[in-house]
Amino acid sequence: MDSPGYNCFVDRDKMDIAIQDLGPKELSCTELQELKQLARQGYWAHSHALRGKVYQRLIRDIPCRTVTPDASVYSDIVGKIVGKHSSSSLPLPEFVDNTQVPSYCLNTRGEGAVRKILLCIANQFPDISFCPALPAVVALLLHYSIDEAECFEKACRILACNDPSKKLIDQSFLAFESSCMTFGDLVNKYCQAAHKLMVAVSEDVLQVYADWQRWLFGELPINYFARVFDVFLVEGYKVLYRVALAILKFFHKVRAGQPLETDNVKQDIRAFVKDIAKTVSPEKLLEKAFAIRLFSRKEIQLLQMANEKALKQKGITVKQKRQFVHLAVHAENFHSEIVSVKEMRDIWSWIPERFALCQPLLLFSSLQHGYSLTRFFFQCEGHEPTLLLIKTTQKEVCGAYLSTDWSERNKFGGKLGFFGTGECFVFRLQPEVQRYEWVVIKHPELTKPLSSETTTSSSLRCHSMSLPSDPSDRLSPFLATRHFNLPSKTESMFMAGGNDCLIIGGGGGQALYIDGDLNRGRTGHCDTFNNQPLCSENFLIAAVEAWGFQDPDTQ
Repeated sequence: MDSPGYNCFVDRDKMDIAIQDLGPKELSCTELQELKQLARQGYWAHSHALRGKVYQRLIRDIPCRTVTPDASVYSDIVGKIVGKHSSSSLPLPEFVDNTQVPSYCLNTRGEGAVRKILLCIANQFPDISFCPALPAVVALLLHYSIDEAECFEKACRILACNDPSKKLIDQSFLAFESSCMTFGDLVNKYCQAAHKLMVAVSEDVLQVYADWQRWLFGELPINYFARVFDVFLVEGYKVLYRVALAILKFFHKVRAGQPLETDNVKQDIRAFVKDIAKTVSPEKLLEKAFAIRLFSRKEIQLLQMANEKALKQKGITVKQKRQFVHLAVHAENFHSEIVSVKEMRDIWSWIPERFALCQPLLLFSSLQHGYSLTRFFFQCEGHEPTLLLIKTTQKEVCGAYLSTDWSERNKFGGKLGFFGTGECFVFRLQPEVQRYEWVVIKHPELTKPLSSETTTSSSLRCHSMSLPSDPSDRLSPFLATRHFNLPSKTESMFMAGGNDCLIIGGGGGQALYIDGDLNRGRTGHCDTFNNQPLCSENFLIAAVEAWGFQDPDTQ
């Protein structure tokens, strides 16, 4: 091949402009940690030949199924599958879901070759049902492969990875949709300003987040996507979440306070990503991505599993039209003595994505059921999660999202004991809106994850709307405190309840304390949520409500 080593599928002029080649380098390191640093630094980003060698090595080392199609299989089947069709007129497999093949710096021959490779992959992987990211992956790999057969083998090894801890590419709609929900959950926690903008300008915020993979696998220019892919091959799927979060942060920074260019925020983000070079360099994008202090890989996997389970319970395993999440709180049949429809929709935008399709179900109202904590617990038991709303006699409104069934309080033998998970949060709505999440989310330096052996126990239940009766069907909950080495218990005092009081948040104070008569309360700073007082520090209660989450299909 001609220097600098482009193959016959690459448009040399386009490639020279997109990624300047500064000549060959050698790579001698074998340690994963060193390789990780080199990938993040872009060590091979400006050497076409070296990037090709690194891709070959990293993909060769992926643990795969025993029988994984290789280059020789491609040579055997490509003629039969393609037949006499011209490459440019070949149909794409159904699993790409009408995704366009990004050309990047491929010439016409290269674009046709991608179609051939995709069809051969479809032939060898009949179990792939939904994989819109694959055209971009194949197109990029073809820039750095000797021929079609080598590119096919690389793509097959990525798809055939059988290491459960090293998820690479979603290959079913269930996996794809749960990844979108997981991304939405991460945005909600790590990009709150951007999330607020998305909620304000879109009817269905999850539909915006469902586009996150397209930002990476299709809209990003090749010099950006290749840098992301370099790190992805070393570190895995978590890198994709990081970069997509960084893109959303930059989009919000640039567009905050400006009118959107269209009435479709999805199209606006796509256009922004396509022209991202006007805003930030590949280096700065990755720098921002790795500055986000995300949950551990194990914790994200637990969140993904919880989202996948919620989709299965709703019967959503294949692509189908969804109702607008924003309409989960219906104006015509929602009534609260404490919050308006708009305020409830704002709260709904904060809850985990796996409950976003649910509708609010009133479990307890002090005006209907009386001012009794005992009755409150009776009405709430058997439901998780729940939402607590409080209105004071001064018309202040505050509350809490509580991840765990109140029946857990019975495990402490009549004594006051704390339970719950890091998904709990507290908030105020009046006089101004403010949400306070678990302190560890913003300050992960307070803790480090425990070893994986301690997080795989099946003895804890997963989050669900109804508690599972089969113990074998239980997952360790996302953000369970047992997964973390905390300096003290004060950072994990989420919720507690006894005969004479209810407490949310502890350590150095209480975010919320309510007496047994639901008459008086107090609020202050607590270590668990690192919050300011949610209303007047000592208050009289006008109304209390507890809301559950009802699947619309069970109404």
